[in-house]
Amino acid sequence: MTHTDDRRFPPALAAALAAPFDFDDGEGIDFEPFPTFLSAEDTTDWFRAWTGNTELNGDDFRVFGQDGTGGYAAFWLIRPDRPLPDQPVVFLGSEGETGVLARDLGDFLWLLAGGFGPCEAATSYEPDRTPRPDPELTAVAERFAPDRRQPPTAVVEQATLEFPDFEDTITDLCR
Repeated sequence: MTHTDDRRFPPALAAALAAPFDFDDGEGIDFEPFPTFLSAEDTTDWFRAWTGNTELNGDDFRVFGQDGTGGYAAFWLIRPDRPLPDQPVVFLGSEGETGVLARDLGDFLWLLAGGFGPCEAATSYEPDRTPRPDPELTAVAERFAPDRRQPPTAVVEQATLEFPDFEDTITDLCR
C-alpha cells in the first residue's frame, strides 16, 4: 500500500482531541492526546522498539495519543486507497496489549463520547469500571458522525469482528 505522509489531524479528530481528558483517579479516561501525529521517524523508532524488529518501519500507523503508561493510540492504515478517517483505530499498549478499538474515526468518536479511551477499550483490567459519557465529546460525535451513534461496547465488538487478526498480525511482527 502506498501512503502519503500527511500528518495533519482530520477535523473530527482535532475537535475530539481538543476536549479535556480527565483521568479522575481512574474513574475517567486515561488518554493524553498529542498536538500532532508523531513524525514518520518517531513512529518508526517506536514501532521498532515496541516489536523488537529493526526491519520494520511505522508507515502503517498514524499515532495520535497515549495512555498514562505510554501505550499508543493510532490509525492503522490497512485499507488501501481509503482516506485516513476511514481507517481503523488501534491500541498498542506499553505492556504488549493490542486491540482494534474502532472501525474508523466516526466510530472512535462515539467510543470516546461513551467514556472509553483507547486503553479502557482495549483492555479489561478493570471490569467493574463504569464509563462516564462525556457531554463535550458527545457533541463532537454528534457533529461529525451523527448517524454512527452506538454504545462503546458495540464499537469495539464491530471493530474486533472486522479485524479479528490484528493481534496475530502484530504478534507475527515481533521478535
